[in-house]
Amino acid sequence: MSKHNHDTPFAENTRLIHAGRAPEKFGGAVNIPPFRASTVLFPTLAELDAYDPALRSVRYGRTGNPSSHAFEAGMTELEEGHDAVSYPSGLQAITSSLLAFTRHGDHVLIADTAYAPTRNFANGILSRAGVMVEYFDPGIGAGIAALLRPATRVVFLESPGSLTFEVQDVPAIVGAVASANPDIVLMMDNTWAAGLLFKPLKHGVHIAIQSATKYVGGHSDVSLGIAVCARPNHWLRLKKASIELGACASADDLFLGLRGLRSLPVRMRRHHESGLRVAHWLAARPEVTRVRHPGLSSCPGHETWKRDFAGACGLFAFEMAPTPRPAMAAMVDGMAHFGMGYSWGGFESLILPSNPSSLRSAVPWTGGELVRLHVGLEDVEDLIADLDAGFARLNAALEQA
Repeated sequence: MSKHNHDTPFAENTRLIHAGRAPEKFGGAVNIPPFRASTVLFPTLAELDAYDPALRSVRYGRTGNPSSHAFEAGMTELEEGHDAVSYPSGLQAITSSLLAFTRHGDHVLIADTAYAPTRNFANGILSRAGVMVEYFDPGIGAGIAALLRPATRVVFLESPGSLTFEVQDVPAIVGAVASANPDIVLMMDNTWAAGLLFKPLKHGVHIAIQSATKYVGGHSDVSLGIAVCARPNHWLRLKKASIELGACASADDLFLGLRGLRSLPVRMRRHHESGLRVAHWLAARPEVTRVRHPGLSSCPGHETWKRDFAGACGLFAFEMAPTPRPAMAAMVDGMAHFGMGYSWGGFESLILPSNPSSLRSAVPWTGGELVRLHVGLEDVEDLIADLDAGFARLNAALEQA
């Protein structure tokens, strides 16, 4: 299951249906059953001594088993890489990757629009370990070369950026970094694109990371992360670090991740279509000052998105004029279909008032009141009606203030 062939004549949808499956090994089961085991027995000392993580041997439940191997094979097929390491959350996929390739005295560059927990880890544990952390303007492109130092070991990208959805010129950044120092490891949080809409490894990124909790799982009932490597030496280093850190996803979550992977392309098409319809509707609302959806020309990096991405997901944001908290509460508290909560990527729609101000340093946030939406799989007309009613409540509350 660790062999991957991205050059077959089959379409991606077809490859994802079969990736990581081996019915002949599991009694003909279409899906690999969850492999729940901690202790693994060896009949001979020779077999015990023959363990090699690079060969996908099974030695101990935490170090890998048929469930993790199958999920990693499927995600490697999706991201078109060499091999992958699975984790119990997207955040641990990020933190373990950063720890695996840095040590005291090293310097890392991170996109200023990165996921808030990524930033918290970088400013906390990573900095306390003696790693110098610097944030860069997501629109920097090839200009990132000016920020590289002799001690730079990792450049960490996320495109589109969390909350504000700026799109980075990944090929330009990769080219500039590779020209300056080909040993620098380029990592990218690719959760927004779900591995379908953008292929970082094909653009020269070394490690593509996802929170499979989101679109890959797709049903808001799993916690799972993945890091897919383009190079064998990077994968082996990451795998060894994951063993040292004790990182291992549960068999049940891996099973759910594989289940979600099979329907990912179909769901993503619906998220794309419905998200764009809602975004265009919002752009015409008088209450909205800007829609931050990469598919709209008003979004920073829109032209880069058109060039590099195959579509959009259902996650984006819109801005309004500064809004009193009671008026915002009147809008969001009464939603019928948009739930209010963190995470995203599931079948359900979500709404979340957000403030990026404390999460920016290279490029201070100067936008308006920000509301993040995840457009799920409900009927889009029902979602628009729900937002319309929410704006009506907002306006009524403002008039009464």
